[in-house]
Amino acid sequence: MPSEASNLRAIREKVEARERLSFEDGLALEASNDLFALGAMANLVRERYNGNFGYYNVNTHINPTNVCVYKCDFCAFRADLDDPRGYTMDQTQIKERALQARSRGATELHIVGGLHHKLPFQYYVDVVRWVKEAAPEIHVKAYTGVEVEWFAKIDRRPIREILERLIEAGLGSLPGGGAEIFHPEVRDAICGAKASTETWLEVHRTAHQLGLHSNATMLYGHVEKAKHRIDHLVRLRELQDETGGFQTFIPLAFHPDHSRMDEIPKPSGVMDLKTMAISRLMLDNFPHIKAYWVMLGIKTAQVALAFGADDIDGTVVHEKIYHEAGAETPQEVTVAEIRRLIGEAGRIPVERDTLYHRVDRTGERWVSGEHIDVPLLTLAGK
Repeated sequence: MPSEASNLRAIREKVEARERLSFEDGLALEASNDLFALGAMANLVRERYNGNFGYYNVNTHINPTNVCVYKCDFCAFRADLDDPRGYTMDQTQIKERALQARSRGATELHIVGGLHHKLPFQYYVDVVRWVKEAAPEIHVKAYTGVEVEWFAKIDRRPIREILERLIEAGLGSLPGGGAEIFHPEVRDAICGAKASTETWLEVHRTAHQLGLHSNATMLYGHVEKAKHRIDHLVRLRELQDETGGFQTFIPLAFHPDHSRMDEIPKPSGVMDLKTMAISRLMLDNFPHIKAYWVMLGIKTAQVALAFGADDIDGTVVHEKIYHEAGAETPQEVTVAEIRRLIGEAGRIPVERDTLYHRVDRTGERWVSGEHIDVPLLTLAGK
């Protein structure tokens, strides 16, 4: 049986030759304890894509409601209809948040939330419309694949029509949430009631066909095993081969506090960096890998810029979902702090908008510049 060292050498040769890694290669990476070897390979791929740049954006979150029909074991954000914690934002509150974001120079509003038992689909359309009425220049990245599937169910319309109505209201792209873990052995156990793997993938496939870009995520560090994580990455890679519509992959570290899985310890720093590196190596057709500092912690996110990540996310004002689950990171970091963190990691900080155009600041307004050229890797035999 080949040793761990020989397995890594063989994988390193594939990476250097720009060959695609197999499912078995992914398992070999997961089995390795040589964190620095994994990081070095991931950094090689990261720099092929993005050179020495470290990207960030100025963004704000809106979670319109925390009332949710689903009861996912890992979620600490949701509330029942009669829960005193429950809330639903109205038009005034949404517009105030949009105006506040604009005054802070935000280029993006990230909108996700609960699936309210009694709210019609029109409410969610209106949320997008209200934002665009208040701040038309801000990009709206809204609604996970799970939310879109719920909208289709309550409005009795096909996913394509749901997305078309949201686009008409001002939707600019989709976030990557709700993917969790695709493999049914895990998905059925932790969130079996909500959108299936096939539906989540179909939402993003349809969005890409309609010209929307989207992100993708993976929730790791709970009950899943290595094979489930690699399976998840391979399924995303296959859809990206088909559509080319994914921009960024974000590994999300599980936060157990206040959830029904609170007996599970948080992922270690080693697991965080290892998952980041393996994600970069397996997702050879994804332009960007994000180290989401809200869940990783600022220090780990900074180190991740040497383990495959090229993006550290943004200022992230008003994030509720992961802070409810015990994230101890601040609600917001300043642009100056983000730029310092990126520079300290040896990278060149670049502000980007949601679609990875460079942002140039002129006075108190921002303008979107040229698109950041990120060529896809040339894979041997493809």
